[in-house]
Amino acid sequence: MAISNDVLSSTLRILLDEEVDQLFQATPLLSMMRAKGGIETYDGGQKLDVPLILEEHSSITQLDSGYEPVNLAVKDSLRTASFNWCDFVAPIVLTRSEELSNKGERAIISILEARLKSVMGALQREVEKQVVANSSSILTNLNTFNGLVHGGGVAVTGGKDTGFFENNTVGLQTNTIGGLDKGTFERLNNQYQVSAAIGDQIEDMTKLYVACQINSPNGRGPDLIICSTNYFTNYKDLIQANNERYVDDTQLDAGRLSLMFNGAALHVDPFLGQAQQGDGTATAGNLVGAYFLNTEYMKIAFDSAAQFEMEDFEHVSGYASRSANIYTRMQVYFSHMASQGLHTGPFDTV
Repeated sequence: MAISNDVLSSTLRILLDEEVDQLFQATPLLSMMRAKGGIETYDGGQKLDVPLILEEHSSITQLDSGYEPVNLAVKDSLRTASFNWCDFVAPIVLTRSEELSNKGERAIISILEARLKSVMGALQREVEKQVVANSSSILTNLNTFNGLVHGGGVAVTGGKDTGFFENNTVGLQTNTIGGLDKGTFERLNNQYQVSAAIGDQIEDMTKLYVACQINSPNGRGPDLIICSTNYFTNYKDLIQANNERYVDDTQLDAGRLSLMFNGAALHVDPFLGQAQQGDGTATAGNLVGAYFLNTEYMKIAFDSAAQFEMEDFEHVSGYASRSANIYTRMQVYFSHMASQGLHTGPFDTV
């Protein structure tokens, strides 16, 4: 007797939990955000709205004699960053011919288990490359960190004028994030540091870290650095002579040793590199080296009912097959941008 849709669905849901845990480790941003509590869930809603305090509400009046008039001029200090959800789906399909060619329930489950791994891997890799590099041609509704621009404010190839991180100094950033203009609200500007030469990397990392820390509401600097391969390699080379330090992050990454900078682990992201970041010139400011993230204020949100959720298997009308969809509703959002940083420089070549 053929294995029922209910049995297929329940069996793969058990495997799905295992695969989510395992495949998160294959995508550095997703895995580390999850490990650091940067994944949040919400119940429904058409949009994801985040309240932000962006202006001073009132002015301070010094009292010399006590009879001075109080300045009652006030502003509405609260603004709302609004983000649309990104919905996407991918199917797991089993044809009738495959069922007949692979007798036995265990054989069928094995086929679907392999396809589940493939689908979950593809989904999460697509998410990762869109968020860090804006290089997905599919998930264009998903927010991206990559807001690289030319000096004239035009997005470079791979950059996006709604990307969170901009390669301009504080006060000169113009991207629109969450529906709010960085040019209007300076506190929405990310910290930015550009290195003119490889040898400047560590000093410039310190400058960027300090800038993020002194602007952080929790008083702490970035706790996660997502970087390109060359950025990681250059950093390792610079500290290797009597200065190299490792930390065993067994609990987070299966025993892999990672380089640290001021308590923040550097994690190489395979989707950060010249193909997504360069604009055709060798200008240092147009190549991403690393994102310095304070994960308390940078989040990945999922709908509680659609976090890589597998629907029930159903027979496909008009076809000799049955399928189940993996459905996801998610978005990347921030609650504080001034504590986040972008480091660019000649870490890659174009």
